[in-house]
Amino acid sequence: MSYSPPAGQSGIGHTRWATHGKPTESNAHPHATDNVAVVHNGIIENFRELRAELERNGAEFYSETDTEVVVHLVEFYLKNGYSPQDAVQASLPRLRGAFALAFLFKGHDDLLIGACKGSPLAIGHGNGEVYLGSDALALAPLTDTITYLEDGDWAVLTRATCVIYGTDGSVVPRETSKSDVSSLLADKANYRHFMAKEIHEQPTVVGKTLAHYLDVAAKRVALPVALPFDFNSIERISITACGTASYAGHIAKYWFERLARLSVEIDVASEFRYREAPLRRGDLAIVISQSGETADTLAALRYAKGQGLHTISVVNVPTSTIARESESVLPTLAGAEIGVASTKAFLCQLMVLAVLAIAAGRERGKLSEIDESKLVQELIEMPRLIAAALLVEPQIEKLARYIAAARAALYLGRGTSAPLALEGALKLKEISYIHSEGYAAGELKHGPIALVDEAMPVVVIAPYDGVFEKTISNMQEVAARGGKIILITDAKGASEATVDTLVTIVLPTMVASFTPMVYAIPVQLLAYHTGVVSGADVDQPRNLAKSVTVE
Repeated sequence: MSYSPPAGQSGIGHTRWATHGKPTESNAHPHATDNVAVVHNGIIENFRELRAELERNGAEFYSETDTEVVVHLVEFYLKNGYSPQDAVQASLPRLRGAFALAFLFKGHDDLLIGACKGSPLAIGHGNGEVYLGSDALALAPLTDTITYLEDGDWAVLTRATCVIYGTDGSVVPRETSKSDVSSLLADKANYRHFMAKEIHEQPTVVGKTLAHYLDVAAKRVALPVALPFDFNSIERISITACGTASYAGHIAKYWFERLARLSVEIDVASEFRYREAPLRRGDLAIVISQSGETADTLAALRYAKGQGLHTISVVNVPTSTIARESESVLPTLAGAEIGVASTKAFLCQLMVLAVLAIAAGRERGKLSEIDESKLVQELIEMPRLIAAALLVEPQIEKLARYIAAARAALYLGRGTSAPLALEGALKLKEISYIHSEGYAAGELKHGPIALVDEAMPVVVIAPYDGVFEKTISNMQEVAARGGKIILITDAKGASEATVDTLVTIVLPTMVASFTPMVYAIPVQLLAYHTGVVSGADVDQPRNLAKSVTVE
């Protein structure tokens, strides 16, 4: 089926899932009245009150969405003699919640109005044309000249002019910058899916990140920015993130506590932002986000700043809102990640956090110069080890056919492999839609063992390390109940394991300090190939979005 592009010189559109109502044509964007059309990212929290008020004034609603109240509210002011600009200005203070909005008006072909509060919005400047988009990546195919709106800004755009207003209605200056378009544009190359391509890019991007943070020749950490505090003044680190990024934070907790002897508390950002945690002024908050626009993580950052904490953001988009509002930014340099399920961004987050933990340990006197050199050498070896881990893909591709037939799966690990078990379970459920749970292996007898039967695949992540024998004990408990064990280990672990397995996946031998960066590879590949066998859209799983910019 072919389509002809609609006639005209101005347009707005939006791809999103249904926050309110089913994903139907009537709920899809844009929403329009006779005189105005709008697209919206976010949630209008008071839409029910506004809808009731507007219906009393004669508005007719056709959708179940919160967005439709915005278009009817602006229409109300237009019908009362307001200009488009004045109608938007009058409407914005009445909207409670988070939003990025783009408006078009009938009879005003050279006018586009945008506004944002709690959701990101950027202006793209072209040659005789202007764009609105969520970020530089969305605008990259069109322009590399970007102006980011700040929270509460709204902008009146024509093809020749761009005027940005603050919440009080006064004109405000906003910086225009060049984005690196070449690094943002992406294609699948020879891969079937972006997710596959991004998994295989990991040796390269992790090496790029590593080179940015280390003096490889001297085997020393060399942070690209001077941090505005001394780690000796820090008593506790608070790490907040969502989803896969939060599991990177859980792994980093082990590193900071072991290498720097620093207490770490970690929360999912959606809980941290509301529980009013007591924080000590002068301590450190680290927020982790691939996009740098995650709404809950941004709110957590703002809370930490308000409590007087130093803030570091670990983000993949250094021009993002979280990056701009952080005291210090440590970019992950993963490049554009198109697949919704994070893979290469996760490994680059781990690399940055590992380097930061070493820097903290060195500054606090918990690591000697020799210790630092040894740990840096381990990081230098990561790209090679990750590339070697990718060689297990044919074995995992065969295994995926078995996993795809399962109703559920269990992931187990100890130490830094425990958060990786959580990440493995998340990957499998989001990509293949198979219910899966991740647990610290020591928790097996405290409930999860009730799930184990002859039909249950149990993925055990167990490099040969100080807790390997404990993990083998857990495997024996699974085997006694008929569970089908998939063991991910190294050569030593494979030879020492005394339990029969369905499959043993052998990874390269390495020092135990930073194993999650390598052991993440089979976990990602297993989810990917199971999703492919199941017929799922692995790049765009149902109900998910790459950047969650609303609650």
